[in-house]
Amino acid sequence: MVKPTNDDISFISEKKHILLRIKEGTRAIMQDKRKLAILLAYVAVALAVFILRTTLFNTPFDGYSLLAAAYELLLSAAILLTSMLGLGLLIILLGTPACAHNIRIGLKQAGITNHAGEAPILLRKTKSKINKLTEMVFVSEGIPLTKWKDNKQAVETALNMYIADIAAGDRANIIVMQAVEVGTLPDKIIWKDSYLSPDSFVLTLGESFLGPVTVNLAKVPHILLGGSTGSGKSVLLKLLLMQCLLKNAVVCIADFKGGVDFPPVWHKKCHMCFTEDSLLYHLEILVDELNCRKKLFQGMGVPNIDSYNEIESNPIRRMIFACDEVAELLDKTGLNKDEKAIISKIEACLSTIARQGRAFGIHLILATQRPDATIIPGQIRNNLDIRICGRADNVLSQIILDSTAAADHIPKDIGGRFMLYDETVFQAYWFDENNL
Repeated sequence: MVKPTNDDISFISEKKHILLRIKEGTRAIMQDKRKLAILLAYVAVALAVFILRTTLFNTPFDGYSLLAAAYELLLSAAILLTSMLGLGLLIILLGTPACAHNIRIGLKQAGITNHAGEAPILLRKTKSKINKLTEMVFVSEGIPLTKWKDNKQAVETALNMYIADIAAGDRANIIVMQAVEVGTLPDKIIWKDSYLSPDSFVLTLGESFLGPVTVNLAKVPHILLGGSTGSGKSVLLKLLLMQCLLKNAVVCIADFKGGVDFPPVWHKKCHMCFTEDSLLYHLEILVDELNCRKKLFQGMGVPNIDSYNEIESNPIRRMIFACDEVAELLDKTGLNKDEKAIISKIEACLSTIARQGRAFGIHLILATQRPDATIIPGQIRNNLDIRICGRADNVLSQIILDSTAAADHIPKDIGGRFMLYDETVFQAYWFDENNL
């Protein structure tokens, strides 16, 4: 048996693609009134041409009845055949999304091809009325979903789009991709009180291509913010702490710059720590509170703070510890023995809260430029499940997110742009802390 060549496979595929376009065009015409109107207009014109054929195309064989009859017969057949071919081409055209050819070339350039060198076929392309997303449905041509995901960055570069999601469709050979054009997020979004989530302890970070981005501290209790200088870490940290205060949480902030980063308005509403001794004192209070709540919940037979507050008339408040530059806190370089001992005790407290804080409503929000193992010990870092990265190079992005995605997708000239641990890009809300 002769093995088919790539040319043979391509020829067979092209025939399938024509049938696919006709099927998709028929579906589009039935669902889109404008396309149906175009089709009906074409049919009306074709019918008019057929009816008026003898007037529009006079016979050159006047006086020759046999030749005139043959001419009219051939003319009728030619008009019918041309009309049918035109109808098929029109249906194919109406079933072919704009830029389908260019998108296929882009996918081929990005390495999304099968063994025969064929790229996927764009079946349909629709823009969401809710957000800026464009949904593209592809016939995968035998290319598995894993290859799409592995080549995601190459596809984004080739199509000049940011991919929000790639998933399998309703059939095995269908791939659904949601994407937006690069640069469609605004550079600044002002915070509004209406953005505050009504849910128990859901904090709103900003706007992504899909809409608002939130994190639920009741489920994923601790946050690590990373990014280069000027990326907007402090602004995002304050945004989160502001929401914690509005949700009636107790907030403790470590600020080793003498209050420069947190003006007096914060000092009135939060517990501020300016020295290692003061910080250790407040952290030990948090750990003692954690142990007290542990015994209380065990005695009440409840698993967590939300369950306790549902049955008690006097709810207990969540507690937040935040540090704007944790490297200044935990770096032991150049310290003497006594100073290192204090830092070790601070690390032990942070580790206890990181491991056990979720159920008891005690949370960590730590920000730093470079959260590697020399700065944040593994016992703490491994429990900071919500990772958020601002502007970063490949190395820093790898440290924070375990991938270089932030370096690839966050513009170098935009502050307040971040990437969540699941590679969701968002613009953090900006708020005026003087109105706290």
